[in-house]
Amino acid sequence: MLKFNEPMSKHCSLRSGGISSEFLKPEDVNELSNFLKINTKPVLMVGLGSNLLIRDRGFNGVTINTKNLKDLSISNGLIESGAGTSLAKLSRFSQANLKFGAEFLSAIPGSVGGALAMNAGAFGSEIWQYIHSVKTINLSGEIQERFPKDYKISYRSTLHKFSDEVFISAIFDFNLKQPNDNVRDLLHKRNSTQPIGLASCGSVFKNPKDHYAAKLIESTGLKGFCIGGACVSEMHANYIINQNNASASDIENLITHIQSVIKNKHNIELETEIIII
Repeated sequence: MLKFNEPMSKHCSLRSGGISSEFLKPEDVNELSNFLKINTKPVLMVGLGSNLLIRDRGFNGVTINTKNLKDLSISNGLIESGAGTSLAKLSRFSQANLKFGAEFLSAIPGSVGGALAMNAGAFGSEIWQYIHSVKTINLSGEIQERFPKDYKISYRSTLHKFSDEVFISAIFDFNLKQPNDNVRDLLHKRNSTQPIGLASCGSVFKNPKDHYAAKLIESTGLKGFCIGGACVSEMHANYIINQNNASASDIENLITHIQSVIKNKHNIELETEIIII
């Protein structure tokens, strides 16, 4: 059912953001396809909203939430997952079916669709390493099958020529012979050094070549620095926390401030992982 004037703070992990003029949460791909065939307004696709900030002015169009596209199945050793499946759930499903390689996904907040769009990764692994094929849908509601060769994949980047297509599912080939037990230790370390459970978007900035964004930010003394209700985490400097009802402007201004300080001190341009619309 189509909703109107939906607060996007309810659908983004930063718990901040403007209003979407229309909002749809389709039950399945067929409903999504049928809607797109008749829709004439701008479209924004959102999964768990863990890497997204909608500016305070909002989004004048239709936000489509893919959370219901979460089917999981296994056939001939390959796992098929909908775009709305959380990465943690995909990791558990893979291990339960003795398909190893997906352990790192449990460290990444977000869903399959968003992870594909940015080539999400952790602990030295990236999601596109394990992709057999994907399905996409365009703004006319047409579904296509694509393969890794159709994309240019790099660190936190998935580039392609299909500008109006978004991911609706993927087939994974998790092919390691045994589980990566080191991931458990790394997850324990992550949980003790990152502000898990607080309103954040995970890592805000990509790591520049030969550097770690968190160390660069920490070196400037910005841990704990706030603009409005948005603060640099005391636990991990590459996290911004919505500490006190931060507006989207507070968060974006803090991001810009961090970039300016790092540029002035280290002459390094920090690129954002978070998508700001």
